[in-house]
Amino acid sequence: MDVVRWGIIGCGDVTEKKSGPGFQKARGAQLVAVMRRNGELARDYAQRHGVPRWYDDADRLIADPEVDAVYIATPPTTHVEYIRLVADAGKPVYCEKPMGIGFDASKEAVELCASRGVPLHVAYYRRGMEKYRAIGSLLEKKAIGSVRHVHVSLHAQSLAADATGELPWRVRPELSGGGLILDVGSHGLDLLDFYFGPITAVHGIATNQGGSYAVEDMVTGTWLHESGVHGSGSWCFTADREEDFVHIYGSAGRISFSVLDVAGPVIVETGAGSEEILFAVPEHVQQPLIQIVTDDLLGRDTSPSTGASALRTDRVLEELRKGA
Repeated sequence: MDVVRWGIIGCGDVTEKKSGPGFQKARGAQLVAVMRRNGELARDYAQRHGVPRWYDDADRLIADPEVDAVYIATPPTTHVEYIRLVADAGKPVYCEKPMGIGFDASKEAVELCASRGVPLHVAYYRRGMEKYRAIGSLLEKKAIGSVRHVHVSLHAQSLAADATGELPWRVRPELSGGGLILDVGSHGLDLLDFYFGPITAVHGIATNQGGSYAVEDMVTGTWLHESGVHGSGSWCFTADREEDFVHIYGSAGRISFSVLDVAGPVIVETGAGSEEILFAVPEHVQQPLIQIVTDDLLGRDTSPSTGASALRTDRVLEELRKGA
């Protein structure tokens, strides 16, 4: 085939700008159907975005003969079940992270797709963005010499309950599986896997310091990459300020960047001085990865973010959070 006709299960906020239009604008891709349990909202999304068909039943979208592949953008608790349904239909899957609530559930998703011979891709979309791929190129070119150590720091203020007293889903274990490291901290760890290969040894400490909710809000850890690069990190979600940086230390310099701020600069410091590199931010941040995944399904490229790579990140997260 020369085009992939996509369907979306769960056309919520993340699909409005981050991802949904990317399926309409990527070469060789078409968005032909969307599904949301609330039919009125599904119809509204389809009308606003010019999508031909909408459903309020996932089974009907999956069974649609004109849907070649499915993007799952529902809350994490439903991911594995939808992955199962799509895989049973023999259709490729592109799923929001995490694939499941916890490592075991994610492993089940990977095994489901493998047993049915179905491609599974995961929306760690920074692997497709120019900024983060350029960092990989700098490392390959040894812009800072041989890499010795990488340090990740992510600090934020505590999340508050809404007017009804309900906490955000990201810190409710029955919906998220754990603390905010799973949601926002996972992006940095996934990038390090992308740059330095799998993590072979990891040790972590996770506690609840703030007492605002049941899950862990402070995690520290150390690890070793297969390539020999050492790593360390701290993720605090009860701090008085926002902080988000990665420092990559080499034998001849340092590279620094923000993980979550996709518009932030990449700073390269060497004996020759300091250089700040800026990158244009795509209108739809997932579109570059959607393009690669589409090209992968068409046999034109290879996706850097698969179920296998995402499962490695889930394993590291589980090790870091042991005892949480």
